[in-house]
Amino acid sequence: MRCLLRALRIICGWPVQGDNVEQSVRVEIYDQVYHLRGETDQAHAQELARYVDERMRAVAEVTGAVDSLRIAVLAALHLADELAHLRARQKELEDEIRQRAERCLDIVDRTLGQSA
Repeated sequence: MRCLLRALRIICGWPVQGDNVEQSVRVEIYDQVYHLRGETDQAHAQELARYVDERMRAVAEVTGAVDSLRIAVLAALHLADELAHLRARQKELEDEIRQRAERCLDIVDRTLGQSA
């Protein structure tokens, strides 16, 4: 179950390692109970499980699928797509910040060069 919790954290973009004491947390995803063991608090694990459950239910509603494995795979693909979009947006923002910082450094260098 440790792998499941780690995968959920990675998918949702939350920190993988923490300072929390390892414990078992009961969560419910798509009417199935899971006992997650790992370094997390109960509220965080519940939030992750709720997020995955919502995605699975949305997939089931849209596709009309009833097989829980198929629903889980389709939900995982949806979450992976969401993560890919968020990573692309993060890269865009990091690039923009880098460009702005370089422009600021150029201005400072020119200003210092003129005052010398």
